[in-house]
Amino acid sequence: MSETSGVDPQAEVVRYETRGPVAVVTMNRPEYRNAQNSAMTYALDDAFYRAAADDEVKVVVLAGAGKHFSAGHDIGTPGRDIDSSFDRRAGLWWDHVGKAGADSRFARESEVYLGMCRRWRELPKPMIAMVQGACIAGGLMLAWSCDLIVAADDAFFADPVVRMGIPGVEYFAHPWVLGPRFAKEFLFTGDRMPAARAAELGMVNRVVARDELEAEVMGLAERIAQMPRLGLALTKKAVNQAEDLMGLRAGMDSVFGLHHVAHAHNAEVGSDSLGGQDARSMRDAARRAE
Repeated sequence: MSETSGVDPQAEVVRYETRGPVAVVTMNRPEYRNAQNSAMTYALDDAFYRAAADDEVKVVVLAGAGKHFSAGHDIGTPGRDIDSSFDRRAGLWWDHVGKAGADSRFARESEVYLGMCRRWRELPKPMIAMVQGACIAGGLMLAWSCDLIVAADDAFFADPVVRMGIPGVEYFAHPWVLGPRFAKEFLFTGDRMPAARAAELGMVNRVVARDELEAEVMGLAERIAQMPRLGLALTKKAVNQAEDLMGLRAGMDSVFGLHHVAHAHNAEVGSDSLGGQDARSMRDAARRAE
């Protein structure tokens, strides 16, 4: 029996359903290519807590409604909520609302970007990202927080924020998921990486035809769900710990500081902390580069 419940009853920015032992969590702002505002971030957090607490759920699938998985963080839709206060759960740092400059940016991004993604990576059940279309910047953070990535053949991946003068997104996993040299190429150019290339480099587990994506993901999830729940949880923890011993967590901490140096520099010498860029200018620059 499938149970569906919007985590945010007003906007239903995230949908939650169970299909047997699999929980499917779906970002639901297709009109904005699933750009992530804070309402969506906290709705995802609620959904992942719900899946973690349900003993019948063995595997979690993260999906995006519509043509695209996620075009990244919301930097300009009518639903952008950067100045709204939300429940703080990822850490004990103070709220960003009512603060100025770097005080506000550091507090907000520590919570809703880096802090949330780190916690989701530790969800003690296997997570599969089901990626179609765009997986850009903040979309990468969501996919990389998952254990496996299955992509449609129309999927593409990009982190173009160097165009803002910023050294990659907050969840800086690039050298670990791509290796140092390809991470540099990925960031230096900001180019879109097709799903097939991402699979060659080990960032994506499987690539399938778009119309086969859901069936492939659900089949994989159901196969994994046959394993004992505790065995899956301990195995996931073992691999995550090994990755952290390879420097992932410490590396992210160090780069997060550089990330905020870039924001502060932009704000000091320009009109905003994003180097004067918005979603439209970033999209147009990517198209010109193709």
